[in-house]
Amino acid sequence: MQTVRLGQSDLLVPRICLGTMTFGEQVDEKESQAILDRALERGVNFIDTAEMYPVPPMAETYSRTESILGRWFTSRPGARSKVVLATKVTGPARGMDWVRGGKPDVTPADIQQACNESLERLQTDVIDLYQIHWPNRNAMPFGSIYFDPAKDLPQTPVHDQLDALGRLVQAGKVRAIGLSNETPWGVMEFVRVAEQHGLPRVVSVQNPYCLTNRAVDNGLDEVMHRLGVKLLAYSPLAFGALTGKYDERGFDDPAQPGRIARFERFRTQRWGRAESLAAAKRYNALARTHGLTPTQMALAFCYGNWRVASTIVGVTSVAQLDECLDAWGTTLAPDLLAAIDRIRWEIRDPAQ
Repeated sequence: MQTVRLGQSDLLVPRICLGTMTFGEQVDEKESQAILDRALERGVNFIDTAEMYPVPPMAETYSRTESILGRWFTSRPGARSKVVLATKVTGPARGMDWVRGGKPDVTPADIQQACNESLERLQTDVIDLYQIHWPNRNAMPFGSIYFDPAKDLPQTPVHDQLDALGRLVQAGKVRAIGLSNETPWGVMEFVRVAEQHGLPRVVSVQNPYCLTNRAVDNGLDEVMHRLGVKLLAYSPLAFGALTGKYDERGFDDPAQPGRIARFERFRTQRWGRAESLAAAKRYNALARTHGLTPTQMALAFCYGNWRVASTIVGVTSVAQLDECLDAWGTTLAPDLLAAIDRIRWEIRDPAQ
């Protein structure tokens, strides 16, 4: 598996990363460990998790995924030293009272505490990549497309967030820092403040990127390229919509119990919107006309994209993981890429 360096750090990661948001909800611990074993066996030693996982977030499952990973590390001597481990501190926990009381701000003390608790659950001394899960300010993550300045609240400023992260780096608890669900302004501000004050520079941004959500292409790609910050692309299969599983019967097929079908809350969010599913159906049909499965085309679009450093794949079985990894090396011909762009020109980014 090819590797890439994250920003100005010394972290070398494979071009495919294993996402774990399904572990502890859709996937039980035994199968989670089998997936982890297979990933390592096939050279995917980059693992991404979060204190909030599994998804959908619930009080009764909060932090379960990190604990599963911690038990896997202790049961597999030597595994931790082979893995580049990424996790995240939850952003403002609006509506999630079980995360720091649902506070609308993440303070330096919160960042320190969250990191220490993640280290304990993960049963490790160091986190290789520690990320802010979503902006600690009024921004537009998770499907919003308009910025509303009227929603601004007093928040811990970027400088203080970076200072708290810097202290974790100095203490040897974190090797590098990153962002997630960020905007172009956010990335530029984090880099500006870090360079101005001698604080750690973010090395990566983990944002959605797939055929039905290419918002990254509208400016964030230039920002990241010019600043040397790498993209970790999540949801390359649009929560399963780009596998074709919902093309025929929507969410009513008991043989296709994917995330959107299983959890009703996702049906009104970006991946489950009617226009998002209609767009996915068009891309899936295009893949088939070119002799590819929808999964192969959707993943190859990310795997071969200059913007993407590593693509995060989330799976519910070893077989699904193998399918995702087997798609590596698939090349999309110029005429197929042009056809993809023609569809995007018509429908833009319905799952943004």
